[in-house]
Amino acid sequence: MSYLATTDYEVASIIEKERLRQQNGLELIASENLVSKAVLEAMGSVMTNKYAEGYPGKRYYGGCEFHDMAENLARDRLKELFGAEHANVQPHSGTQANMAIYFAVMGCGDPLMSMSLSQGGHLSHGSPVSFSGRLYQVTPYGVDLKTETIDYGVVEEIARKVRPKVIICGASAYPRTIDFSAFQEIAEQVDAICMADIAHIAGLCATGMHESPVGVVDYTTTTTHKTLRGPRGGAIMCDADNAPKVDKAVFPGMQGGPLMNTIAAKAVCFREALRPSFREYNRQIVKNSQAMAAVLADEGLRLISGGTDNHLILLDLTNLSLTGLEAEVALGKAHITVNKNTIPNESRSPFVTSGLRIGTPAVTTRGMKEEEMRRIGHFIATVLKDIHNEATIKKVGAEVHEMAKGFPLYPE
Repeated sequence: MSYLATTDYEVASIIEKERLRQQNGLELIASENLVSKAVLEAMGSVMTNKYAEGYPGKRYYGGCEFHDMAENLARDRLKELFGAEHANVQPHSGTQANMAIYFAVMGCGDPLMSMSLSQGGHLSHGSPVSFSGRLYQVTPYGVDLKTETIDYGVVEEIARKVRPKVIICGASAYPRTIDFSAFQEIAEQVDAICMADIAHIAGLCATGMHESPVGVVDYTTTTTHKTLRGPRGGAIMCDADNAPKVDKAVFPGMQGGPLMNTIAAKAVCFREALRPSFREYNRQIVKNSQAMAAVLADEGLRLISGGTDNHLILLDLTNLSLTGLEAEVALGKAHITVNKNTIPNESRSPFVTSGLRIGTPAVTTRGMKEEEMRRIGHFIATVLKDIHNEATIKKVGAEVHEMAKGFPLYPE
């Protein structure tokens, strides 16, 4: 940072302000985490200097021998982590990993079935504002509005009626376990392809905290920066028979040169995830989520589906007469970063929402455990119940700041 400060003080200053924001507050965005210093070092390495279009052993540029080594290492480690036959680590993001599968197995206008965005799905799963909703004929499924969980019988009924080419299972705001085996069985009954998007729960799936879809469904996509705790990027896993079509869909079908510094960092992250300590880390993520959820429920806040099985909590704020936007802004003033989120049977726009999404990966990475989660739960409830009292928000903010000091981002 000292060199950057002397060559571009403005950018260095912005980065330092962001470092302090992360250090002095609590990051509770469910889709965010804090990478290791080893991952940071790989991302900022000379690997970024090289074009490496193609795949190991089949590049379109010379001088890629060490990039081949890095990419092979990343692929092999990811396969070992999940027990996959094939892995592609080139997608720049989870959305592009999803895009690659669509391009590999579907044509424009083909029927696609996926979880509704407003009930827990993802933009790239067929939202009308996404390429996926514009290129394919999308039929959504949701959750049972009483239990707020997936009803697999209803999913099967929709699939039999629609006969989709692809069924997507996976979510960005679903606090319960997903039965990937049930989705694969439904897909087989209607001659559909089953794709699991485990972007949020990949770390949990890799460590046995959640059923893994790898080897169960036809294709698995993921990001590497949530519960896997790696750099921002995507990856795909499938069996060996489907490998050629996946690789061609990624390159040259969808993107050009891969981000080799990011791929090197992915290799680092996958090795970290192979360590026994990573299993305990993901176990703690879930324990922390459930500890916080229990406090929030005791405080009278309504949890979608009544609790959580994974790393995230979804709150319904209607009983507090609050919008997700109001809650996000108020908690932000108290140095607690969360995001507004739609909920089942949503009545407001995605820019306002009736819900709030909370996640525990980043605070778990900092070493916080159940005791801290219970305190954070009380912090959140205190602000939301007295949201128009600036003195209350300021007091909670001071307590948050004091707590955060005890858990530095990079203590080493």
